Order: sequence, then structure tokens, then C-alpha cells
Amino acid sequence: MATADTHTVLLVEDDDATRARLARAVEESPDLTLVGAAGSCAAARAALDEHVPDVLLVDLGLPDGTGVDLIRELKRRAPDAEAMVITVFGDEQHVVGALEAGATGYVLKDSSDAYIGEAIRDLLRGGSPISPAIARHLLRRFREPEEARQEELPSLTEREREVLALLVKGFTFQEIGDLLGISAHTVTTHVKHIYRKLAVRSRGEAVYEALQLKIV
Repeated sequence: MATADTHTVLLVEDDDATRARLARAVEESPDLTLVGAAGSCAAARAALDEHVPDVLLVDLGLPDGTGVDLIRELKRRAPDAEAMVITVFGDEQHVVGALEAGATGYVLKDSSDAYIGEAIRDLLRGGSPISPAIARHLLRRFREPEEARQEELPSLTEREREVLALLVKGFTFQEIGDLLGISAHTVTTHVKHIYRKLAVRSRGEAVYEALQLKIV
């Protein structure tokens, strides 16, 4: 139950395992209270009818609609409530659409539990938490012409491009090794090189960079 010292959070995520992990990230923060964990737009609207939270933590791709619609609805009901997107979609269209709808935070799903909790608290303090990979691309788009961005494409080997392409498709390291005829350990080494060349720290950020830069 929320108290004067805590803030309420409504979580909307359709994947059961991810929803459980995100719920745990919220519940482990003593100053946050999870008031609902919905798996669809319909369930989220029913939860909003019961209680308008301080923070809506919402995925964009839902089975019966989009998180952007829920953000707009939250803002209609409570203009001062905060909305933070947590998603695998890091492309400019999704980011800008969510921000225009009223989101003030945008983080990728593979962020750590500690980062997610801190991002929510940052949001409540008036900040606008955005995953580094997303922020980097938004800044690049505003600061540099398209030609300059294309010239900065990282130099990946043919094997690294193959590994990255399979990462984008969602294969595990072991599955990638089996498909390419190499060991999972060798895949891990390639992935480390890919992370370094793309200046990222996680699989989600690597996938995002690959799609944004059209490497694969």
C-alpha cells in the first residue's frame, strides 16, 4: 500500500517473464509501490479506472493496442502523472511518438533492475531518463547531417556482421555458434568485439545500433 513517502507505479507489459522481472524491480525500491501489473491495454484501462498511478511504466507493443494510446489516456486523466516507456523498440519513430504523447522517460528492456528503479526515481525528481543508445542517436540526428552519420559506420569483420545479424534475430549465443559452426565461447568473443566497436554495453543496445546504422 502506498504511503505519503512512496509513489505508485502501474506496470503494463504483455510478456509474463518480463512483467515479473519489471514488477520485482519496482517492488525492490522502498519508495515505490506497484499498484498493478497489466498484460494488455484493456487490463491497463481497467487498472486506471481503479487507481491513477504516479508513474505508468509501459511497453509499446501490446496485443490489443499500443502503449502510446495508454500514455495519452493517462495524460487525459492526470496531466501531472508521469509515463516511462520500457521497450525493445528504440527507433526514432517509436521514440518520438512516445515523447509526443507525453512520455518523459524511455529505456530499453535489457536495462538492469537497479537502473530501472533509479530511472523511475529520476523521473519523479523531474528528470527524463533515456537509455544511452537512444539518447546518442537522437543527439546525432539533431547535430549531424545524414552523410556524416553514414561515414561513421563502425568497421565490423564479416564474421562479426554474421554474429550481429543473428543477435538481431534473437538467437542465443549457443544457437549462433551452432548455426555458424563455432563454439559459444568464440561467439562471446565476437560479441565483445562488436560491443566495443559499436560503443554499447548490452545486447539490446547492440541490436538498436545495428538497426539504426543499417549495418544488418
